[in-house]
Amino acid sequence: MEFSFTDDQEALRASVREVLEARASARTAMGSKTGTDDALWRQACELGWPGVAVDEQLGGLGLGLIESCILAEEVGRTVAPIPVFSTLGLAAPAVSAAPEGPARDAFLRSLAAGEIRATLALGQRDGRYDAAGVSVKAAASDGGGWRFSGKASLVPEAHLADRIVVLARTASARDKREGLTLFLVEAAALKRRPKAVDSLDGTRRLADVSFPGVEVGADARLTPVGEAWSVVARALDRSAVLLAAEAVGVAERALEMAAAYAKEREQFGKKIGSFQAISHRLADMMLAVENARSHAYYAAWALEEGTPDAHLAAASAKAAASDAARIATGGAIQVHGGIGFTWEHDLHLYYRRAKFCELYLGDASRWRERVASLLAS
Repeated sequence: MEFSFTDDQEALRASVREVLEARASARTAMGSKTGTDDALWRQACELGWPGVAVDEQLGGLGLGLIESCILAEEVGRTVAPIPVFSTLGLAAPAVSAAPEGPARDAFLRSLAAGEIRATLALGQRDGRYDAAGVSVKAAASDGGGWRFSGKASLVPEAHLADRIVVLARTASARDKREGLTLFLVEAAALKRRPKAVDSLDGTRRLADVSFPGVEVGADARLTPVGEAWSVVARALDRSAVLLAAEAVGVAERALEMAAAYAKEREQFGKKIGSFQAISHRLADMMLAVENARSHAYYAAWALEEGTPDAHLAAASAKAAASDAARIATGGAIQVHGGIGFTWEHDLHLYYRRAKFCELYLGDASRWRERVASLLAS
């Protein structure tokens, strides 16, 4: 298979890179209360980035997962402090995968118009991202609405969200994938505003969301009662691939920084890049990055085309990209030596984002277990 980007896709990459390299400032955002750059997000909305994968009939650009991956990769290259992953990588795929309906369409129209920020609350009890980890419950209330209970832990950028897509258990079942329903909750309906908790990546903060006492109307339900897991599972494949693409951007930039430093730093009268210990490390980093990029974009294509190996490709992409981000950022710090460990150098910003990309939705071992399970079945 020969894969290359179209002229339009390359133009999208160039446009996004130009804006982010000129405007993104992770350090400034880390020192803020929210960990984000609101002005940069407004500019992103003006340029139509939130609507990249939204149908044109709903006001979006009508592009696909590959274009979304290009955007995610560029976000990773600059460690951009904007809620792209939570809004476009988590909430949007979950809502888009739901059956058509007024709530779904209204959400996507608002998203494409840049009017909202959103996230997905999975629950994550015991650090799990599967159906058994869902910790929020919902029960039918008088008038046809729903009343929630429980808490969703470590929801990406929930403190910024205007809408929260909530996966809740509406019925007990022996098979934990059954009895789950997807809802759309206004942040204003929460009794307590989510407060960001300390996390490794100060530009992508996590927050616990408490749901006791929260009530929504019948129109907030996005899926048939008890049938949400198949929708969420499809969406999480896309989320994993988008996170993999972002990890590729992080890893690629770390490799570039390490290679540039190896060409200019001298030791014993020679550029350190001439030493085998350095050149071999750089080669290993490059191999990991290119392997991850191939996996990520193949998975994006496979999911768009609905190929038989799409789920396997998504799992492989997340595992390969998690490894690449860890290898490239850790290797770059080693190549830089003592300066690579200092607060003043930017490498720690990439290391922090790499750790988020590696661990969120499960680390490489978790996704390799899924690869093994899919191959066995």
